[in-house]
Amino acid sequence: MSRVSHHLLLCATPSKALCCPDPELGVASWARLKLLVRDLGLEDPAREEGIVLRGKADCLRICAAGPILLIWPDGVVYGGVSAERIEPILRQHVIGGVPIEDWVVARYQFGGHRQRSG
Repeated sequence: MSRVSHHLLLCATPSKALCCPDPELGVASWARLKLLVRDLGLEDPAREEGIVLRGKADCLRICAAGPILLIWPDGVVYGGVSAERIEPILRQHVIGGVPIEDWVVARYQFGGHRQRSG
């Protein structure tokens, strides 16, 4: 059984386009996320740190600055996640462990309450 290091939830193509009114932006972000998770070997069951799961969410209840990306278990929420931002987020945050603070729009403490980024 593979250990999971992160689960990336991307709200990019919601049924009610409140956070991301341009559906093509969300589609491009999702395609880039799928490609890079695979190409960077993040879904490899032999990855020592554990695999990275990715999922498309219809709504993460942050109805602005989309596409929105929630990184579990860190509780970091990124806004404006264009296809160009996917690789820096994966390399610096998911692989390197350092969030890109300028792109963070909220933080969750799982089991607790959301904190707005300041």
